[in-house]
Amino acid sequence: MYLRKTIKTHKGKTYTNFLLVESQHTPKGPRQRIICSLGALAPAPREQWLDLAHRLQARLQGQSSFPPADGPIETLVKKVRRGRPAPAEESPTPASVTITVDPERVTMEEPREAGTVHVGHQVWQQLGLREILQRAGLSDSACQLSEAMTLNRLIFPLSEHAMPDWMRRTAVADILGVDFSSLHDDALYRNLDRLHPNREHIETALAEREKTLFHLDDTLYLYDLTSTYFEGQAASNPQAKRGYSRDKR
Repeated sequence: MYLRKTIKTHKGKTYTNFLLVESQHTPKGPRQRIICSLGALAPAPREQWLDLAHRLQARLQGQSSFPPADGPIETLVKKVRRGRPAPAEESPTPASVTITVDPERVTMEEPREAGTVHVGHQVWQQLGLREILQRAGLSDSACQLSEAMTLNRLIFPLSEHAMPDWMRRTAVADILGVDFSSLHDDALYRNLDRLHPNREHIETALAEREKTLFHLDDTLYLYDLTSTYFEGQAASNPQAKRGYSRDKR
């Protein structure tokens, strides 16, 4: 579901209305179906409009909000349901169990960030970096540690001293199947010592893999970073003009 804005002018006055719309598949292709009108939504900030559509969709699908939805949301839900055909009654499942949750007693232990780490891990696998490092002579543990260090550089760059704490705050250990609970920065420095002598082989293999994966051509770009400036008035030099100085001169 999403919101669609409509603007109409009547007798010289402009009226803005927002419609709650959902997409439907029909024999003639996808079509939009208007669920209900939400009015102007003027009192609510603009950044809350999309959130309103998502909350309405969740309630109409039977999802209970946490914390419970406020009054205006429930009013709109009732309005939409009045205009919809009643769903078929489903027989209750005999084994269904209702669980009551006290929000005041809900706690979290060791929450870990997983989304960005998972995406980075997928990119690592597509590039075949583990195989590249193995051909360079690195062990399985060194490959796993190299991936964790690379993900940190990609997601939240930190020094080698602070990197072990970041690994323990994320799901990188769970994704790689490695225990980083006792990892210290000394192990990271030693791993860099293993990577450094093999950097030419790793860079060459990675470049070849990128060309085949993304269908890249061998293109060489030369970018001149030379900076030229004049000191003094340079009144007799027609080439001297005031402009932007990259060197802050």
